[in-house]
Amino acid sequence: MVNKTVLGEAQQVKIATELIQMGARLQVLQEETMLSRERLLKLYKEVKGESPSKGMLPYSTDWFISWQPNIHSSLFMGIHQFLLKNAGIDGVQALITAYRLYLDQVHDLEGGEVVLSITRAWFLVRFFNAGMMQMVTCRECDGHFVTHANELHANYICGICHPPARAGKTNAKVRIEQNEEAYMAHSEAALADRTD
Repeated sequence: MVNKTVLGEAQQVKIATELIQMGARLQVLQEETMLSRERLLKLYKEVKGESPSKGMLPYSTDWFISWQPNIHSSLFMGIHQFLLKNAGIDGVQALITAYRLYLDQVHDLEGGEVVLSITRAWFLVRFFNAGMMQMVTCRECDGHFVTHANELHANYICGICHPPARAGKTNAKVRIEQNEEAYMAHSEAALADRTD
């Protein structure tokens, strides 16, 4: 039987609350705290005002390799590894602190969009700990980027130095650009009609 103390339980509640506020799924909370599922459900409802999401967790190393997720995952993992090496923290505290710093960096960018959820960040750390993923250096910019472990990386070029042709062109952005072009064409036609 685990010896429970009031302070120990308070610390577990604090960790769970922080993870819930960041958007962590219930399964992450169960793995990272010693609180019962029932306590976590009550806490989740109290903090978020709703029941936690149900369904499977996003379990795939491939997601972290695609262009935009790779950039965000690499930023997060660089922060996480720096904290492990230099800040004297590890485990869930390193995850929470690294994720907060990642959010600060993304929010400081103009139009910065958070791509990496806390749940995916948690999985990324687990993939690194299991030896499924690693950081490699881009040969052009010397930045460190997330890749699959045990692949050939001698000539690795990152997605920032060599972005894919449609990088940053989400369906929403394409529609906005099309609407702007249509509006400009319509405005030019209306202006031409007035001058005639």
